[in-house]
Amino acid sequence: MAQNAIKERLTKVFRETFSQPALEINEGLTASDVAGWDSLSHINLVLAVENEFGISLTTRDIRSMKNVGDLIQLIERKVPQPV
Repeated sequence: MAQNAIKERLTKVFRETFSQPALEINEGLTASDVAGWDSLSHINLVLAVENEFGISLTTRDIRSMKNVGDLIQLIERKVPQPV
């Protein structure tokens, strides 16, 4: 899946998770950049990402992410490629 398509869908997930319809994500975005991104909303975000993309994230995956760019790359690796 192309990074642009991932970013589009991920933007929707972020907006819904944080109840911020105008939220724009970028590769450098971190939890400290988003109002309301705390430990509980982080869990909700991970679950929403898994649901949106049909993937499963491990604890190692989650801990390895430093920003949204890392999340996009992780999703790109985990989403099954069409045959």
